[in-house]
Amino acid sequence: MLKKITFSLLLMLFVFTLFSQTIIVEPQTLDLKQGETAQVKVKITIPENQHCTKQEDYLYVDFDEDSGLTVTGITYPQSDKQDEFGNDVYYGEVVLNAEISSTSSLTEGSHELEMLVGYQFCNEEGTCLLPEEERIPLNINMIAGDSTDIDVMSILKFILLAFIGGIILNVMPCVLPVLSIKALSIVKQSHQDKKDIFKHSLAYTFGILLSFLILSTIVILIKLSGELVGWGFQFQNPTFVIVLYSVMFVFALSMFDVLIFQAPGMNVAYQASGKTGFSGSFLSGIFAVILATPCTAPFLGTALGFAFSQPPFIILAIFLAIGLGLAMPFLMIGIFPSSIKILPKPGNWMNIFKEAMGFLLLATSVWLLNVVYTQLGGSNLIRVLFFTVVLALASWLYGTFVKPQYSKAKQWVMTIIAVLVVVFGAYFLLQFKEADSVNSAEAAHADGLWKTFSEEAVYALIDEGKPVFVDFSAEWCMTCKTNETTVLWTKEIEDAFVNKGVTLFAGDYTRKDPIIHAWLKKFNKAGVPLYLLYIPGQNEPIVFPELITKGMVLDKLSLIPESIIEGEN
Repeated sequence: MLKKITFSLLLMLFVFTLFSQTIIVEPQTLDLKQGETAQVKVKITIPENQHCTKQEDYLYVDFDEDSGLTVTGITYPQSDKQDEFGNDVYYGEVVLNAEISSTSSLTEGSHELEMLVGYQFCNEEGTCLLPEEERIPLNINMIAGDSTDIDVMSILKFILLAFIGGIILNVMPCVLPVLSIKALSIVKQSHQDKKDIFKHSLAYTFGILLSFLILSTIVILIKLSGELVGWGFQFQNPTFVIVLYSVMFVFALSMFDVLIFQAPGMNVAYQASGKTGFSGSFLSGIFAVILATPCTAPFLGTALGFAFSQPPFIILAIFLAIGLGLAMPFLMIGIFPSSIKILPKPGNWMNIFKEAMGFLLLATSVWLLNVVYTQLGGSNLIRVLFFTVVLALASWLYGTFVKPQYSKAKQWVMTIIAVLVVVFGAYFLLQFKEADSVNSAEAAHADGLWKTFSEEAVYALIDEGKPVFVDFSAEWCMTCKTNETTVLWTKEIEDAFVNKGVTLFAGDYTRKDPIIHAWLKKFNKAGVPLYLLYIPGQNEPIVFPELITKGMVLDKLSLIPESIIEGEN
């Protein structure tokens, strides 16, 4: 009898343990710094012969409004099976990665809070149980932000790095189209008064600084709201990319004189006046900033990584320092206008150069289309291409009929018609269906050499003592694409990786990804690219700079012990 009672108690304890482990949260005690985010892994065990689906209303992680915490993002795993609505279906267990941050000033120290985890199980017949919500204890150890510990010299050092990084942006491929057009305008200005040249450089500088002021303000507001934010974050939004693509395409058409931007009724003499010229310099500054944001130059990544963890006034100072560095070459021309003499004199070559820049802008447009393809898929890209035809039609209407030889009324009518063509074209064509992103590294290597980044897979290989290389990039990052095509994806480097037994992972940051964002923050990077080489026996990975070379990669690969390579073979 005693044995039966003992067995029953053990059985009850076992069953209780099973049910009590439906949800496991790791870590149970979390260190969270003021103004930053941290990750929590939530594992939900699904009963046998049941499943749950990826529906945010029924599968979620949350906190009470008065807890002082908020969930800024949840990463759901991918599943091989979907339901009739295209939602992922999970069996056995599902692991959610939640990124959290503090929304109010939780005091420094330890806090015992509760995390809300919601789920709904369904059986194979399609009958679903009532949704459940469990409260899971979570200890939060709030750590005061370390901004007050940073001395003035440290801040000045990062501002200087930001300034130097801004100067280097001028030679990055992203900014080249706008800078080439700006250089052409400088040649046109070479015959003007020195004061006018200086005013043009100031207008260009003001356009850059105003753009960085607006950008830093947006970053500060997003950061204060608890959302994820990083350098080039706007390029993760397909709408922004399509708008920028449209502007670049129309701008390219203007280089071929398909259209000339002017208000209806404005005569040619007014177009040639200094007012319009100064406006052009100002707009050139704005476009330079827009095209510079997907690029991370040397020194810039370090400065931005520091800025995004700091109070608003430091973010503002560093962004303005980047802007001043970007504007500095043309600002120096304004201060020393005699330097223009080294440029060729105005002539017919300028028209040829302008049209060549038109092709460069078209190439920029195609690059942006590739970003759209990665974000939205091929079927949605076709819609954008049809919209391009609409843009071309509207540009032709505007360029043909909005000219001084036509009446002001006719010019206004054709302007309105051109605008309506664009608006209605966008309304009917730019309605997209959800599409999975494309991992460019996997697509470029059908042999499976590059694998899709996975935290679990990376850590598992590291624990096994295997060498690992991780490439975090994005389709909108020109620096990333340059490094990949000239270094990482070349046969010489890939063969070196294989010979050293290195497993390669590619993390795609083209769209918002809280896990990749956390990795970038961990290594003090404000954006991609980020390259990591994990060598067995070393506690920390080797972090490569933004611009890499073959020699640099081969040099670091030589640090992998021969015993590791022989063990692989």
